[in-house]
Amino acid sequence: MDRIQEILDFWFLPEGHAEYGKPREAWFKKDEDFDAEIREHFLDDFEKAESGAYLDWTESARGSLALILLFDQFTRNMFRDSPRAFDADGKAREIARHMLSRGYYDELGAVQKQFATLPFEHSEDLEDQKLSMQLFKKLGSDELVDYAERHYVIIEKFGRFPHRNEQLGRQNTEEEEAFLKEPNSSF
Repeated sequence: MDRIQEILDFWFLPEGHAEYGKPREAWFKKDEDFDAEIREHFLDDFEKAESGAYLDWTESARGSLALILLFDQFTRNMFRDSPRAFDADGKAREIARHMLSRGYYDELGAVQKQFATLPFEHSEDLEDQKLSMQLFKKLGSDELVDYAERHYVIIEKFGRFPHRNEQLGRQNTEEEEAFLKEPNSSF
């Protein structure tokens, strides 16, 4: 099995699996064992991709999606609670834009499209947030649209995600401090 397929099967489960194409609890839950498993199996792939060794993966929808997972999802698990969790976000957005421009995005199933869209939702750029909302609305999930809108509102108000400030060594404003004390202020 090639590395692209191993990454996709790890995240989405193999196509023949009963849970394939369905959301997985592990994706959005803090779990040290899951984080360690990703580090053990995919840190080397991430480092190779980050250095440009997997650039040819962008020549397909599958490869581009695998790179987005490495740069946007796996980093959040492998480097949880460190600034490095966000270091490859720009690469993930670049590949997501590439997928849209090449039509690769349209080749994906709904759950895969969600992860190809998340780099825009994770961005601290308002235009990326608008694109995120637009793409999630097309997916037709009220829950995904709600999350996209909540991200957008935070960026519109603060120009950044205050819940990342501590990790990134940024000072909170008084308004951000008050916001962080509210329920659902971070993701």
